[in-house]
Amino acid sequence: MEALYTAKATARRGGRSGVVESADGALNLQLSVPKGLGGGGGTGTNPEELFAAGYSACFESALANIARKEKIDIPDTEVTCHVHIGKDESDGGFKLAAKLEVRIPGLDPDKAKELVEKAHDFCPYSKATRGNIEVELSVV
Repeated sequence: MEALYTAKATARRGGRSGVVESADGALNLQLSVPKGLGGGGGTGTNPEELFAAGYSACFESALANIARKEKIDIPDTEVTCHVHIGKDESDGGFKLAAKLEVRIPGLDPDKAKELVEKAHDFCPYSKATRGNIEVELSVV
């Protein structure tokens, strides 16, 4: 694959309770371990929130691209991504799962579901997760 863009970020000073920063400085965030994972919570973000943000933004763009190709106007679309982390019984570690909730006001539910399925085939995040983690699609 020829890269059109490369994002670069570095984690330091504590992994999940450290800092993550992008090479261009646009992202510079404190991380906190969520209480559900045995941490103190805190005001920092975490890798799962960052993944949910990236996946929801990418999926919404993929959906808009598909709708534009089909000449369907969906200006008020919202995509909410839930990223779950839980125990992986196979090795005692952890694994991820995701759920995408897509809201397309004013569009026929069957057509909305069709567009969401097409976007799931097209979205780079969906391609990256396919066969690796469970991803549930929901049109709300």
